[in-house]
Amino acid sequence: MGIWLNKDDGDRDLKGVIVCFLLVYVAVLVATDQDFYSLLGVSKTSSSREIRQAFKKLALKLHPDKNPNNANAHSDFLKINRAYEVLKDEDLRKKYDKYGEKGLADNQEGGQYESWNYYRYDFGIYDDDPEIITLDRREFDAAVNSGELWFVNFYSPGCSHCHDLAPTWRDFAKEVDGLLRIGAVNCGDDRMLCRMKGVSSYPSLFIFRSGMAAVKYHGDRSKESLVSFAMQHVRSTVTELWTGNFVNSIQTAFAAGIGWLITFCSKGGDCLTSQTRLRLSGMLDGLVNVGWMDCAIQENLCKSLDITTSTTAYFPPGATLSNKEKSNILFLNSLDAKEIYVEIMHNLPDFELLSANTLEDRLAHHRWLIFFHFGKNENSNDPELKKLKTLLKNEHIQIGRFDCSSAPDICSNLYVFQPCLAVFKGQGTKEYEIHHGKKILYDILAFAKESVNSHVTTLGPQNFPANNKEPWLVDFFAPWCPPCQALLPELRKASKHLYGQLKFGTLDCTVHEGLCNMHNIQAYPTTVVFNQSNVHEYEGHHSAEQILEFIEDLMNPSVISLTPTTFNELVTQRKHDEVWMVDFYSPWCHPCQVLMPEWKRMARTLTGLINVGSIDCQQYHSFCAQENVRRYPEIRLFPQKSNKAYQYHSYNGWNRDAYSLRIWGLGFLPQASIDLTPQTFNEKVLQGKNHWVVDFYAPWCGPCQNFAPEFELLARMIKGKVKAGKVDCQAHAQTCQKAGIRAYPTVKFYPYERAK
Repeated sequence: MGIWLNKDDGDRDLKGVIVCFLLVYVAVLVATDQDFYSLLGVSKTSSSREIRQAFKKLALKLHPDKNPNNANAHSDFLKINRAYEVLKDEDLRKKYDKYGEKGLADNQEGGQYESWNYYRYDFGIYDDDPEIITLDRREFDAAVNSGELWFVNFYSPGCSHCHDLAPTWRDFAKEVDGLLRIGAVNCGDDRMLCRMKGVSSYPSLFIFRSGMAAVKYHGDRSKESLVSFAMQHVRSTVTELWTGNFVNSIQTAFAAGIGWLITFCSKGGDCLTSQTRLRLSGMLDGLVNVGWMDCAIQENLCKSLDITTSTTAYFPPGATLSNKEKSNILFLNSLDAKEIYVEIMHNLPDFELLSANTLEDRLAHHRWLIFFHFGKNENSNDPELKKLKTLLKNEHIQIGRFDCSSAPDICSNLYVFQPCLAVFKGQGTKEYEIHHGKKILYDILAFAKESVNSHVTTLGPQNFPANNKEPWLVDFFAPWCPPCQALLPELRKASKHLYGQLKFGTLDCTVHEGLCNMHNIQAYPTTVVFNQSNVHEYEGHHSAEQILEFIEDLMNPSVISLTPTTFNELVTQRKHDEVWMVDFYSPWCHPCQVLMPEWKRMARTLTGLINVGSIDCQQYHSFCAQENVRRYPEIRLFPQKSNKAYQYHSYNGWNRDAYSLRIWGLGFLPQASIDLTPQTFNEKVLQGKNHWVVDFYAPWCGPCQNFAPEFELLARMIKGKVKAGKVDCQAHAQTCQKAGIRAYPTVKFYPYERAK
């Protein structure tokens, strides 16, 4: 494995990385004059929701509509609007944290804003509703695939029907709280997410559950109809208990560690309604069985249980049924489903407490989700977490807790210095990952499911890959950093594809500050591939796909990292028939960062045709100035050598995607096909003794111009087997008419009939 990164593919040794970081750090100090976080009055740890709430508060106060006599109102509002537009965007926020405003030079978001009424009535509709979770693109998949049932409202801020629904949606969310999760997605902010989910009108309401297709709601928008629809998807079973099934039902559940909530209906007092029973069954699904008994019919059975009036009771596993005074039966006085649910959840047993003596052995034989605490168990504050045992049952993950105050050395060796939770992957304490997300049920569920099936390891000084022969991808991060949290699940996805080729680890710089300083980490997240003495920093988007492309390019480089010396040797003194495309860039330049993955994709499609390189103008500033590079990125093509001296062509196209750049580059290659006239078409194609493929085109035809480089590529691929020709149908209309050409471009194959 130690040989898959070529030492010559980029002269970035560790010393070079340190110099580069120092330059970037100086640049940040110079360029950042007014901090975006301070402008909005938020901290760097703030979530998207907190940033949105802070901006709304300022927008309502500082908007020019409300300050007509303030000459600076417009410019002041533009500042906070610019700060919000950057900090709400995950990628721009990362660039700003790393490079300051210099890294945003080509992103001028925030130059336009809405009226005061928009921010008052349309902006962040559900941000102040605790029962409704506003999901963004980063959180959505993890949430709806967590195993919980979700009902999500996709809305647009300017949609009047969305605003009409909002009060009903809030009441509905309160009504079903505990039964299912209620979410909202702002399609104004997350257009791509809404498009991917097939949302074509607003509001669109969908039910989501892991393992099933999304179900769209088409009913009327009343609270009663929404509740009725939601209940159809809630798993709820209420059992009527009687003499014939009572003992067996109770014993079977107790043997599985599940208790019973039973409401006894008698002539006196009140028992739970059928609707309340169904709701409780859905709320307690997998944790507690729900049943009812008609004491008017089962009079003797109720008397044997000392039930003389309508009552509701929770029987925990092992409860003594015959004598209620000596058992731990919980009698419930409330008739409200939510109140009963909360009381039962508090009374369910806590997770198993693992001892220091058996910890290593227990972790070596099973997959575990462990809650670490120091003395007092803080997880008991959120009884909802007790659902983890049921929701992770199919993943074969056991749930436990460990008290670090009983064995501080064990926790210290695991880099656990505060209450947290971690997934252990069945190999003792060697392979584990600490959770750094929100301590709420759906986020923990998503983390546990992802982590246990991925290959990301929590790192520290003892297991950090220093001078390791195997290549490692290390993510230097801070738990408070939202872009860092967004990257972690993508690393888990990528690790599954590269198992056995590349190891993945994460290093918490708030815990291991010295180790991060040693590697000169100046911004979070910083993702680096270590391969012996080679160090490669990842600058792309937070997606598994682009991480995989980055690794693929390191394993099989498509772009050559040039220095002034290698540029002179390979480009300036290139062979007569060689063609080069070179990207002159600077790491802080956002358009350069956007271009880089496209540049690498393009390079992979041009292998064997055009050599592709790049040169870092921050590192080699003097050389780029000498080459008269005045902007970034500057794309130049150096054609096959002719009698002319130093010659290149600059790319001035509007699109910098892989396809557009590839077409432009191929256009400079010498023609491999043959231009055919009516005479040569007749003699060589129709009457000749070779196979021919012919492109019939018109010079004015745009698709023909786009296709021309592709046809030349085909001509090179089939050279020696099939001849390639082109016919200009504007100049030779009669030839094309005889060939039956009705559209441009048209490609026809003419096989030589006497040959195979």
